[in-house]
Amino acid sequence: MPTSNYFHLHLVSDSTGETLITVARAVAAQYANVSPVEHVYPLVRSQKQLERVLDEIEEAPGIVLFTLLERDLVLRLEDKCKDLNIPSLSIIGPVMQLFEAYLGAATTGRVGAQHVLNAEYFRRIDALNYTMMHDDGQHVEGLEEADVVLVGVSRTSKTPTSIYLANRGIRTANVPLVPGIPLPHQLEHLKKPLVVSLHATPERLIQVRQNRLLSMGAGPSSGEEYVDRQAVTDEVAYARRLSAKFNWAQLDVTRRSIEETAAAVLKLYTDRARQRLSE
Repeated sequence: MPTSNYFHLHLVSDSTGETLITVARAVAAQYANVSPVEHVYPLVRSQKQLERVLDEIEEAPGIVLFTLLERDLVLRLEDKCKDLNIPSLSIIGPVMQLFEAYLGAATTGRVGAQHVLNAEYFRRIDALNYTMMHDDGQHVEGLEEADVVLVGVSRTSKTPTSIYLANRGIRTANVPLVPGIPLPHQLEHLKKPLVVSLHATPERLIQVRQNRLLSMGAGPSSGEEYVDRQAVTDEVAYARRLSAKFNWAQLDVTRRSIEETAAAVLKLYTDRARQRLSE
């Protein structure tokens, strides 16, 4: 057990390490009073590379999580951890065993198989390119080509949510809603894309906007209307009226992370696709 408010967390992967990082951070987030010091070792595919990793683990013992497929590397890592009396765990090992038992077939053992340059990969790249070109109301003439169009007032996380969705292969555009500025007429007549209106409470928007102004080094009198409570309240009401008028899906992002917002949008998108198939 660590005696301080931090512990060392070693993440050893024969690929990019993304899976390890995601799992480790999801679990570590459940411990509010202790923080991990992450040591990430990607692309560990030889004994020589592993030995360098083991030296670092020995210098800073802690929890070791790994995604290694080469059996000799796994055994060497597990033996070293036993010698150091520290815990180690294969993140994908138990899942692979479950698949093997159910499917009745052994794995291929392909390192980094989830990152191959297949059609799915190029679909994600296409979605990212589209999303970057159609950020913040740009190139509205191409909105009909989107899978999802996000709308909302300033600081409702439209851009980061769009990028997250694009990384999942969803072509996403986003358009700001600004009182006094007419909507692009293309937005009013979309048929193919799912339009989702992102909302947040005025209090949350003001907080985020104030932080934004501070990060930009703006003075206390700068952007007064941008963070004025009545003005922000009017913006929120304006966005909700538009959403009702055009029957856009609405999503409150006040207490949602980017990942949670994207997951909610994806659910709306898949539900809509399923409904259209059944019609």
